Amino acid sequence: MTSTYSKITGLGFYVPDNIVMNDDLKQYMETSDSWIQERTGIKQRRYFTYGKDTNASMGTAASRMALERAGVATTDVDLIVYATITPDYYFPGSAFLMQRELGLEGTAVIDVRQQCSGFVYALSIADQFIKGGMYKTVLVVGSEIQSSLLNKSTEGRNVAVIFGDGAGAAVVQATTDPEHRVLSTHLHADGRYAEDLMVKDPGSSRDGRWLTEATLAAGDYNVAMNGNAVFKHAVVRFMEVINEALEANGYAATDLDLLVPHQANIRISEYVRQQMNLPVEKVYNNIHKYGNTTAASIPIAMTEAYDEGRLQPGDLVCLAAFGSGFTWASALIRW
Repeated sequence: MTSTYSKITGLGFYVPDNIVMNDDLKQYMETSDSWIQERTGIKQRRYFTYGKDTNASMGTAASRMALERAGVATTDVDLIVYATITPDYYFPGSAFLMQRELGLEGTAVIDVRQQCSGFVYALSIADQFIKGGMYKTVLVVGSEIQSSLLNKSTEGRNVAVIFGDGAGAAVVQATTDPEHRVLSTHLHADGRYAEDLMVKDPGSSRDGRWLTEATLAAGDYNVAMNGNAVFKHAVVRFMEVINEALEANGYAATDLDLLVPHQANIRISEYVRQQMNLPVEKVYNNIHKYGNTTAASIPIAMTEAYDEGRLQPGDLVCLAAFGSGFTWASALIRW
């Protein structure tokens, strides 16, 4: 009996036109280009344009590019798996809105809220549905509008300088080719550290309505991050989940052709690269251009890596992410 696997056949991304340089942030907070670059590696990021961009419209643009590159008609999509922590509405999720924009009424959608690991989780879901035979073509999307929820002040600068807006997408299809496919995915989470990186409000478990003058005054709608805890856990979990994927398939780090990490912070990526003894050319980073785009960062990076000729047929590619939850995940792919 022939086995069915999943394969990425098309990639796409969209970033807003509005480029925000580090020095542009001086109008909101006490900061400098050197301060931001030294701590994050970021030189610029993109902010959405109100009235033009929505979370769903960005996901749609990225998806259309991915579908075109895959040579797949929109009507061939069986399922949409959509990762975001910044949906256009509290509910329903942005997957429904993108489905409407693509004209795919009746097509199943799944919204995923796994923060920075969202795209890898979504890819794993697509992989399982395809291997199980339920669907043949799945659209996997990561899209974020984060600039509208940031505390752009000196008080909030440690978080505000990091994040940007954008979307990325991948077309994942069934294949019987055992050589070029998603080899495995690996998912983990640890809710003991949920409060180390979170947005508390709005939430349902409140006295009275979700948003009141009291909750607004408390400022818990801002991103709260314990930066030291996040960094310490990230560098450990990144290496664990990368090695888990390699070992599960009988490979070593030296076999990797390209590692595409979630673009969280250049210091995290560089630490992981050094600890794993990977040369610079085997780790793809574009955080300097877009900042941390959460669920969108890996598909944006993959698309740019592909466009730059960094993803060649037969390459062994690892995707890895760590984020709020805490959550961490990896995928190993034979391109």
